[in-house]
Amino acid sequence: MNNHLRILTLAAVALALFSSVGCNKLRARDQLNKGVEAYKNSHYEQAIDHFQQAVELDPSLINARMYLATAYVSQYIPGVDAPDNLRTAQQAIDEYQKVIDANPARDQKVNSAKGIAYLYLNMKKFDDAKKYYRMASDLDPNDPEPYYSVGVIDWTACYAPRMEERAKLGLKPDEHLNPKNKDQNRVCAELKVKNSPAIQEGIDTLKKAIELRPDYDDAMAYLNLMYREKADVECDDLDARTQDLKTADSWVDQAMQAKQARAAKEAQKAGGGITVDQPK
Repeated sequence: MNNHLRILTLAAVALALFSSVGCNKLRARDQLNKGVEAYKNSHYEQAIDHFQQAVELDPSLINARMYLATAYVSQYIPGVDAPDNLRTAQQAIDEYQKVIDANPARDQKVNSAKGIAYLYLNMKKFDDAKKYYRMASDLDPNDPEPYYSVGVIDWTACYAPRMEERAKLGLKPDEHLNPKNKDQNRVCAELKVKNSPAIQEGIDTLKKAIELRPDYDDAMAYLNLMYREKADVECDDLDARTQDLKTADSWVDQAMQAKQARAAKEAQKAGGGITVDQPK
């Protein structure tokens, strides 16, 4: 009899727990729906509150975490280092990371990696940004955007220190580092050692982006800039510098052609693809 009562008691407890879990899942979805509605109406703080309640009620509800991270991002102001703003960015990063750790569908994992990378990029944490863009590339090798983003980061990492050194030397914007000038030659040699790995990586990743998206004019524009970075540290090799500048110019031309082709395609699409003969 005692065993029978014990079994009944355990069954009742299990049923109660099951009912509670099921109820929490329903309440979580209700909070998710309310959060989505608030988000659509640009009531971001209300949306965040609903999404927070959703993930508390059902930590396995991945969509709620994705929306919560996205809502935090909407509150983040890029480039502003105020403590509250950085805390908002970190909250978004934490939620995206929880999505990644849950090993969800590939698209959710890719979007979370790109979301973290975007935030780190705007926080100027370039190494962390590249780490997550590379994660996105590993998950979806056919997406050109992470490759492009790594190239942009590499160019930024090269350009800023080079311009600082040029300013110290009092060089004009269009003036190359001169190997015959002792100070300029020293700076050039240091920059070449420091920047060459990022320059090469940037060139490789931008070319990969264009390989995946042949009309990627933004990537072409940055390839132009990256080859100019390469040219400016070819201080002891005039032929190499000249060739790099020619290559840079060619990417400018290709970027313009890609822009024009896309504009023409969009114009044709807007006109329904109908062409009218012009009077002769």
